[in-house]
Amino acid sequence: MINERIAGLIADFKRFSDWEERYKHLIEIGKKMSPMDESNRIPANLVKGCQSQVWLHADLVDGKIFFQADSDASIVKGIVALLVSVYSGSTPDEILMTKPTFLEDIGLREHLSMSRANGLNSMMKQISFFAMAYKAKMQMQK
Repeated sequence: MINERIAGLIADFKRFSDWEERYKHLIEIGKKMSPMDESNRIPANLVKGCQSQVWLHADLVDGKIFFQADSDASIVKGIVALLVSVYSGSTPDEILMTKPTFLEDIGLREHLSMSRANGLNSMMKQISFFAMAYKAKMQMQK
């Protein structure tokens, strides 16, 4: 299922011929992301290492992790929305086994500033951290 979401994302971005169009599309993806519950916009959910403010929250429901996210910067909000669209609704193992190579496939990494690239890496680390923590929790409950 996660691979299907990645394939759709890659196909979606291939529709655009240049990076200005892709940036606009990225911003639109961020605007269309489900709003984050205000109760989750807390300091504990801020992703460390991002120049802009990025909140990332995860819940485990029936063995799958569902993410909520938000950012105060439009392009960064689009980036975190991309990550949420790919990883949300997946099991911890699926998340941990799926490396974010799709970011290269759509050409995103090469078009990011150093600070945004660092922020993206921080978001991915946080997603992986949630997956590892929930995987451990699930194993303890067995």
